[in-house]
Amino acid sequence: MAEVATLSASLRDRTGTGGARAVRRDGKVPGVIYGEAQEPVSIVIDRRVLDTERSRPGFFNRLVDIQIDGKKHRVLPREVQLHPVTDASLHVDLMRANDETRVTVEVPVHFVNESAAPGIKRGGVLNIVRHEIEFICSADNIPPFIEVDLEGLDIGDSVHISMVKLPAGIRPTIAERDFTVASIAAPTAQKIEAQEAAAAAAAAAAAPVVAEGAAPAAGAAAPAAGAKPAAGAKPAGGEKKK
Repeated sequence: MAEVATLSASLRDRTGTGGARAVRRDGKVPGVIYGEAQEPVSIVIDRRVLDTERSRPGFFNRLVDIQIDGKKHRVLPREVQLHPVTDASLHVDLMRANDETRVTVEVPVHFVNESAAPGIKRGGVLNIVRHEIEFICSADNIPPFIEVDLEGLDIGDSVHISMVKLPAGIRPTIAERDFTVASIAAPTAQKIEAQEAAAAAAAAAAAPVVAEGAAPAAGAAAPAAGAKPAAGAKPAGGEKKK
């Protein structure tokens, strides 16, 4: 199980809009702890502490211990209301959780071994269908991410959820079909054009350049007999005497 962070909080005496505004003016965030058939508890948390914890990846998938007057409440963050301009926390909802609590969470997907995928080596494009997958699991067994291995995949191949190795004790909420997580698509027309342009530029750079006035290369064809000199050019043999 992952490390559980501990945040200090205090009970909130005043509830309602007026009480919440007063709390926010003091640099704190009102919140509520609910669940497990117990009475909700209104709390106050320091805004800087909450925002620091919220900035860490996977905030809504990590258990947190809220310490109030020496008593710890193990919770799972469920929702944070944010200021529309500053993104500062305005209110937080925390659900009580233990090892028997089943929760529905969205877990990010990480893709590995792209360099070992023949389709990507050939210019194919990784088409990610699901950046996150919704799972049902126990609150103390939420994985930080799901890993999808791309090794051996060619253009046209797809990765379905049945092909992904999942941690024990979790299952996707979509159970009625083997949904697609990602696929290797053919290169786009724009990418093909860019590749062709790069190849043409490389060929042009490799071609020999003949300096102005240089003699033709050995084997080059001589000028055709009787050909007229270019405009302004002098006839061979010098200028005719008057």
